[in-house]
Amino acid sequence: MSVATQAPATREELASALAGAAEAGTPVRFRGSGTKRGWPPAAPPDAIELSTAGLARIVEHNEGDLTAVLEAGVPLADAQRAFAEKGQRLALDPPLDGGSTIGGVVASGDTGPLRGRYGGPRDLLVGMHVALSDGTLAKSGGKVIKNVAGYDIAKLFTGAFGTLGAIVEVSVRLHPIAPGDATALGETTDPDVLARAAAAIGGSSLEHHGLDVRWESGRGRVLVRFAGAVPRPQADAAERLLRDEGLSTEIVDDDEGLWDEQRAAQRGPLVVKVSSLPARLPDLIRAAEELGGLVVGRAALGLSWVRLEEPSVAAVERLRRDFIAAVLDRPAGLDVDPIAPMERATRALMDRVKERFDPAGVCV
Repeated sequence: MSVATQAPATREELASALAGAAEAGTPVRFRGSGTKRGWPPAAPPDAIELSTAGLARIVEHNEGDLTAVLEAGVPLADAQRAFAEKGQRLALDPPLDGGSTIGGVVASGDTGPLRGRYGGPRDLLVGMHVALSDGTLAKSGGKVIKNVAGYDIAKLFTGAFGTLGAIVEVSVRLHPIAPGDATALGETTDPDVLARAAAAIGGSSLEHHGLDVRWESGRGRVLVRFAGAVPRPQADAAERLLRDEGLSTEIVDDDEGLWDEQRAAQRGPLVVKVSSLPARLPDLIRAAEELGGLVVGRAALGLSWVRLEEPSVAAVERLRRDFIAAVLDRPAGLDVDPIAPMERATRALMDRVKERFDPAGVCV
């Protein structure tokens, strides 16, 4: 059964529609461009969808302060083009399949290779406006970079998939676009060598703008990106370090394609996001090899995406046996809980936060 969709034209209309659904006890799911509709558990058959398509304005771009205010329905790619005209960018680079919106990227906590340098969405948010199920429009933070008192709504709503309420507007910090890039690339067929090389780069004094790994069909690579007016000297230093660790190496100056491939591998027929200690990367690679999977990841953060061309519940269970694993992309008929198992105390804390922000329990 298809979910009925409404597209309010203003944040007030969205808040009113949400409050009406809460009063009627109707489950609500929020939608940006719909690129991640399959990530959360399936919505109840009687749910309605509230779209942010009508909230698509870049409200402010304060280029002198390196901040911007965006409504939730603004496609991230459109925002990046507008910022680029002033030599700036929002340092978020998730795969932009299907026109991902800023609200959807924040609500899902989606990230790309820049996360290792700049952090994720919650690290780049200055403030946020949200609509709650009682019809309230609430906010935290502002347009300048500072701490806020009380609940940090921006951090709570980032990655919550709309289960606490709707993100209607965000204030973000921006960064200048670097004039040049270069990537040091090292390859090996040994997972342990790959992990040691990535750890050596992470522990060095090199100021990289991305430290990623990739493993596919028995071969792996470490990618280290540098950006700035003169990125090549640091790339050369990284190449020497990778070579010292036993990898075959090269420098890639025209490197955007390498990083596009990294981002693209975070999507697929079945994608499982794995969190683990960086030192356990070889174990994850071997588990993925057993399953015929491809691995990409942020080496220093212990975050990896395992892409599987042949989806199965058994593959997810295999990864969950040894790792914290959440399912992202998956076929509609695959009967698996996308949410990673959690401890009872963690679940209890999440339930208390849910009750505080969505006492009606309709945001799903």
